[in-house]
Amino acid sequence: KTLVDIAKSQDAQVGDGTTSVTVLACELMKASKEFVEDGLHPQVIVKAFRLAERMALGRIKELAHDIHGSSDQERRVLLQRCAATALNSKLISHQKQFFAEMVVDAVLFLDDDLDLSMIGIKKVQGGSVIDSFLVDGVAFKKTFSYAGFEQQPKKFLKPKVILINIE
Repeated sequence: KTLVDIAKSQDAQVGDGTTSVTVLACELMKASKEFVEDGLHPQVIVKAFRLAERMALGRIKELAHDIHGSSDQERRVLLQRCAATALNSKLISHQKQFFAEMVVDAVLFLDDDLDLSMIGIKKVQGGSVIDSFLVDGVAFKKTFSYAGFEQQPKKFLKPKVILINIE
């Protein structure tokens, strides 16, 4: 049950890595089993895991590469490599370069203060995955399904539109 919850949480938060997080959790539990059998209190084990987490995060920060001083082209190339690496285990791994460029374009469209949750994905059935495209703006999928829709205009020239973002 715990492993299922971990996998579901990983999928909900990240959308990938469910197998990796399950294998990692199993290894941590397997390593902890000996200590529990030897009588070590679980709180001590958890404290050790938290210390290991801090040490691992510290090491990651040491290895991190700051891209803010890079040129726009260098930053784009590095972000595309990171995106392509993240797409390796997905079903779309054969088109990872195509989607890596799209992901980087989407992220770079955002201002510095905007959240990544502002990027939406609209799924439409049919076609190929390489028929996917990035819309620079807002996209709506609208189907007409009300009485009298045949008489309603399907196209507006120079419409006036207001968008309000209320948080």
